[in-house]
Amino acid sequence: MGVKSYATCELSRYDYDSPLRAPSSGYDILMKNRTSIMSARARLFKPACWIQVVDEDMIYTLLTVASCVVWASAANLALKVAGPPSLPNTASHALHPSLASFSFETAFFISYVGNTTSPNSLTRNLLENLKDRVGVPAEVRIGGITADSTVWDPSLDVAIFNFVDNTGVLINSTVGPAFWDAARELLPEGTQVTVNLNLERLNFIGALAMAESAVQGLPNQVSAFEIGNEPDHYLDFTAASYSDIWEPWSKNIIIALNLTTPKFQLAATAEDPLWPYNTSAANAQLDCVSALAAGADNASTVESCSEHTYQYSVCDPTRAAVATLPNLVNHTRLAEYLDLWQPRIISVRDQLGSQAFVIGEYNSVSCSGHNGVSNTFGQALWLLDTTLYAASINVSRLYIHQGGPLALQSATQLNKGGFSFYDLWYPIENLNGPVQVFPAYSAYLFVAEAIGNSRSLRIANIYPGRQANGSTITTAGGDVTQGQLVVYGFWEESQPSFPIKLALLNLQIFNETQTGTRPVATFDISAMMGNPRGGISIRRLEAPGADTMFANATTWAGQSFENGMGNGTIVEEEMVGGMVTVEASSAVLINL
Repeated sequence: MGVKSYATCELSRYDYDSPLRAPSSGYDILMKNRTSIMSARARLFKPACWIQVVDEDMIYTLLTVASCVVWASAANLALKVAGPPSLPNTASHALHPSLASFSFETAFFISYVGNTTSPNSLTRNLLENLKDRVGVPAEVRIGGITADSTVWDPSLDVAIFNFVDNTGVLINSTVGPAFWDAARELLPEGTQVTVNLNLERLNFIGALAMAESAVQGLPNQVSAFEIGNEPDHYLDFTAASYSDIWEPWSKNIIIALNLTTPKFQLAATAEDPLWPYNTSAANAQLDCVSALAAGADNASTVESCSEHTYQYSVCDPTRAAVATLPNLVNHTRLAEYLDLWQPRIISVRDQLGSQAFVIGEYNSVSCSGHNGVSNTFGQALWLLDTTLYAASINVSRLYIHQGGPLALQSATQLNKGGFSFYDLWYPIENLNGPVQVFPAYSAYLFVAEAIGNSRSLRIANIYPGRQANGSTITTAGGDVTQGQLVVYGFWEESQPSFPIKLALLNLQIFNETQTGTRPVATFDISAMMGNPRGGISIRRLEAPGADTMFANATTWAGQSFENGMGNGTIVEEEMVGGMVTVEASSAVLINL
């Protein structure tokens, strides 16, 4: 191996929307010495030297020169998980059994579940699979942008009527009693539902009528109401003006419906936090913390707070160009993005309780996803890492959004019509494809089995881990894998000495269209194993590559779920010794 250069210094900008590259080099450059944060999506670094690895056959070599490190991104990797194995003080609260939940766009909800005379068996089977593994159903939010143009009509003789103009833009929706009949009868028994009410029209009587219809139609199932969807995007709301409306509406709905406990989820805001978080501009944002400070909970009606996260976007051509698989499937980019919410998470939990902060709507790419990115196995790896990392920083539940781009969000958005490319499945044939399940669904099976029936399981990000200030350890801070290898540990509160499960992720991009040998990573987990009571088992989340787009080529523990049921025989490996190999673009769950 040789070094072509090691003394050249360049000004390099790290951006979530573009990969880092060394000048005239095919390898990523790992920068140090962050000096400032320019925005929620950009990082600026001091000048730093770079080196170029000449020997491309290198298998596992790490070079450190001055303030730069280069890693051979196409090489086989190795990682020794050093411990200590005990429950770290950075571990989460006890995981909510419905950590992996769903948000269904109001206008598309009936398309997903069907109606009582013609239920959608695919949706029911996919949701029941998760319930079977955890013991309780995933929670369901019925809401989104179309909730702010939806009204209640008790005389409507169909579940929902969507009025769409001749350009394909949804103007409004009307729901009737059959809407709640479908939710009650066709979701798995015991499903808790969050109902998104219409705020944008500023019609309290209309919002009250919708809330009353939900309580009557879903007895004992409505866990929370949201007043408005992404109110930071309309009516020029400030935290004060929003709270001046939100607080009396929530109080008066509780009085009118004789609700005995807080039943409201605050905010449901869309904008990423500005950084640094304690500046005047950041403090002026409408979000969970600012709304609470402005008096939204003066009547003690707030049960939880929700904010929305979309790491990338195709709402305009500039952002669409950088919504790529290599950018999406990277732990550093993901963790630094979610870390922006940590101050808010801490504040909300301090004020409302340990389970109070949720990501009430999220997905990989806003404005309905990116074809070839959001509908691939790479999205499954992103979804797995997102869910586990969010849980590790005390997000209680995450509701992955499902629906379509009928509601035009941007005049320049990439997608128009059909269902979204980020959906986990298509319940009906549509402009973007036939009925089908996408690879990302299996990530939720992984999460469900990781939690299992435990109600006292806690999670921590073991590698790359977290800095003293709580944020993720980046390449500059010591992650020599460039965000490609990730390790999570799961501990029972009653057994804090060793984890009972480990999740190992290899996020190196390998596409099924590539030639050559697929790289592997070798994890040495010996230090985390303790003295197992029985055999150690391994289950794998796999596909031919990150660009795989079909569920029949995606397997969780050897089974595929293209028709909503587990096809094939469950494959569970018995582990011998402390070394585990994980192929590029795959993940494993280890039961210790």
